[in-house]
Amino acid sequence: MNWIFANLFSIILTIIIITLSWKLWRKIAIKLRARHIQDYAFPGTLKRKVAQRYPHLDEAQLALVMDGLREYFQICNIAGRKPVAMPSQVVDLAWHEFILFTRKYQEFCRSSFGRFLHHTPAEAMSTPTTAANGIKRAWRIACAREWLSAKQPSKLPLLFALDAQLNIDDGFFYQLNCQMAATGTNKKTQNDTTPYCASHIGCASGCSGSGGCTSSCSSASDSGCSSGCGGD
Repeated sequence: MNWIFANLFSIILTIIIITLSWKLWRKIAIKLRARHIQDYAFPGTLKRKVAQRYPHLDEAQLALVMDGLREYFQICNIAGRKPVAMPSQVVDLAWHEFILFTRKYQEFCRSSFGRFLHHTPAEAMSTPTTAANGIKRAWRIACAREWLSAKQPSKLPLLFALDAQLNIDDGFFYQLNCQMAATGTNKKTQNDTTPYCASHIGCASGCSGSGGCTSSCSSASDSGCSSGCGGD
């Protein structure tokens, strides 16, 4: 009997050690990959391609788009293989152009994520208050990185603010006032669409749904206001 308990204790202890070691390794890996993402120099062509599609953007605004792309990759790094939706149309364009640099993108992904980050096009969500896992995860991590409350943010995180801030004609627009977004009493955007309710994305209830956007950072499908996602 004592032998059985001794072996059981040894097995449990081994499992605990392996689990703690894996968590420590993952924490270190995330930090190293985050540093690589932060220091990475994107090809200059990306900004030129974005400028061709949105010629009203100046150099400072194009740099902000690159900041948004970097931020999205940081969010995917933190999320691991879990689905993460792309909340910005203009950043999605920059991402798509980056993928066309096949070798550079492969090397970037290997160093930043330990795998290839696939891009899957997606559509906007079907209603202003419908969101699922991919967009909610993007929202939660984006808010956490900017020290914002996911449920009651004082402002929109960068990725959720960019399209409206840069006047992207086919962009996705979010606002903090959920009641106005839901009733449609708010002011329409320049592309005659109703902004999406941002804080509904971060709430625990009333946010689930599976219609509209099919977006993922791995193999799962999500709904939300997003233009594309990355994953396996």
